[in-house]
Amino acid sequence: MTDEILVNCGPTETRVALVENGVLQEVYLERTRAKGFVGNIYKGKVVRVLPGMQAAFVDIGQERAGFIHVSDIETLPEGAESRPRSDIDIREVVREGQELLVQVTKDPIGTKGARLTTQLSVSARYLVYMPNTPHIGISNRIEDAEERERLRTIVEKLAAEHAEEFPDGGFIIRTVAEGATEEEMRADIPFVYHLWHDLADSVKKAKAPSIIYEDLPLFMRTIRDFMRSNIEKVRIDSRESYARMDKFAKHYAPEIGGRLEHYPGERPLFDLYGVEEEIQRALDKKVVLKSGGYLVVEQTEAMSTIDVNTGAFVGSRNLEETIFKTNLEAAAAIARQLRLRNLGGIIILDFIDMLDKEHQRQVLRTLEKCLEKDRAKTSITGVSELGLVEMTRKRTRESLGQAMCESCPVCRGRGILKSPETVCYEIFREILRDARAYENEKFMVLASQVVIDLLLDEESANVADLESFIGRTIEFRVETVYNQEQYDIVLV
Repeated sequence: MTDEILVNCGPTETRVALVENGVLQEVYLERTRAKGFVGNIYKGKVVRVLPGMQAAFVDIGQERAGFIHVSDIETLPEGAESRPRSDIDIREVVREGQELLVQVTKDPIGTKGARLTTQLSVSARYLVYMPNTPHIGISNRIEDAEERERLRTIVEKLAAEHAEEFPDGGFIIRTVAEGATEEEMRADIPFVYHLWHDLADSVKKAKAPSIIYEDLPLFMRTIRDFMRSNIEKVRIDSRESYARMDKFAKHYAPEIGGRLEHYPGERPLFDLYGVEEEIQRALDKKVVLKSGGYLVVEQTEAMSTIDVNTGAFVGSRNLEETIFKTNLEAAAAIARQLRLRNLGGIIILDFIDMLDKEHQRQVLRTLEKCLEKDRAKTSITGVSELGLVEMTRKRTRESLGQAMCESCPVCRGRGILKSPETVCYEIFREILRDARAYENEKFMVLASQVVIDLLLDEESANVADLESFIGRTIEFRVETVYNQEQYDIVLV
């Protein structure tokens, strides 16, 4: 089996799927009406300073103001450079009404605005250029010491060639640069230099709030961000998008041009690879394991939890062995689900309790090994006294569920509804309140079919007692558009 990238382009949205050995691992979604903002550069205006949080809100022209912490502000006032960041008051750095050049590091999520920084950068295929930071850094995912030194030497040499024209700034060497030759990396430096020069000219003319630089669309970022040596093919189902990607690749990354392929088939590309079905499964809470066990994935604003259960798996030896095998399979499945669902923030993993310490270590090692493929930064603790594994995963964009779904208008995101019995008793209490306050002849109850059925059947005796107590009649009418919790009481 081979690793492939599938690109589905439509008039309203673009989707990119990373398939490893025939199994969907990651999904990226960009909609025309709600494009991501990460990497965009804005000329913004400070609208509120929060000394208690050491932060400020910045209007960047979007629906919600962006958020910037003092630690993300690069330029400090005179005399403050030598002081620790924790000792610097945000009011020394920014003031309301001040204009700031900022870049988005995290998309808006839920009710939170975009996370911002003044530490600006622009990206190319192998390098990230930092115009105000004279430093060369290397991605932590490039672990080989010799390779790190080789890449550093190449970038230092290439930067020196342009030192007179562009004396400032530094670079971060991206993970995709591992194994790249000097010639392959050579085009990146003049590209980012001239891109930044154009941006600097735009800044002088722009008024706050306004956008200065917008990152490439998703299908173009596929070439820049997702291509690895192990990617055999990139299949695109849009002829127009394929032509743009091919032109971009020939100019910018000619070594990958032969791996781009237009898919002209009648059957949808995502259907052909089973991606649509996998996406639907990724929106469910329950994930069935091959052994018969299963995971239950719950996402809240505060954290996400994943519970492991043996389910129908009974094993062949003993209970401890069954639990161990289920947890091993679950560890690999959890790593995949984190990538597929793009869960971020605090994550609590509730593996089935293991008495054997060696089993615990092996499960944790399996989890760590499987997470090595993750592009997002992860951190794992050991097994706690309660048998839980706590971990974090860097959150830079919405999860798959947040991007594709919205809270249920019936339960308002609770995931549960009041029972018909509970609604009936709420109706009784409201009728009693109204009867004391108003001198009407009768009451008309408007509610859903299931609630009215209960009132006229099992609760009919209570309805009769209530009518006797208040001395007025109560009538009922079904409203088909009402959900189970909705009702109205009309005074007649």
